[in-house]
Amino acid sequence: MSEPMGLPEIDRVVHEPARLAILTVLASCREADFLFLERATGLTRGNLSVQLTRLEEAGLIRISKTIVKKRTLTTASLTEGGSVALKAYWASMEAMRAMTQTRAEGEREAERSGLGAEWLPARG
Repeated sequence: MSEPMGLPEIDRVVHEPARLAILTVLASCREADFLFLERATGLTRGNLSVQLTRLEEAGLIRISKTIVKKRTLTTASLTEGGSVALKAYWASMEAMRAMTQTRAEGEREAERSGLGAEWLPARG
């Protein structure tokens, strides 16, 4: 019997749904202001603010604050590290999906051939 297949490593900073939504939006544009991110992600102002801070602390995004017509304009953009982390995250998700699909296909084949699941590699 072969060794159990381990799951790919998942970046927990990126994996959190609110942060993943923010990173995905920022990956599709050069930069986005706070209001746009709020509307695009559906997050509350407080939650968006907290998640932007966490992403900035992790080095995944860059926050800029400027004064426009006596109001603070907050914009965010993806850093190079953020772009790399997001691509790695999606690659891990795709690898996990492929592993699951391969396992399911193996189970169906074992059922068709009359072999039990004991003939398949152990899940890891």
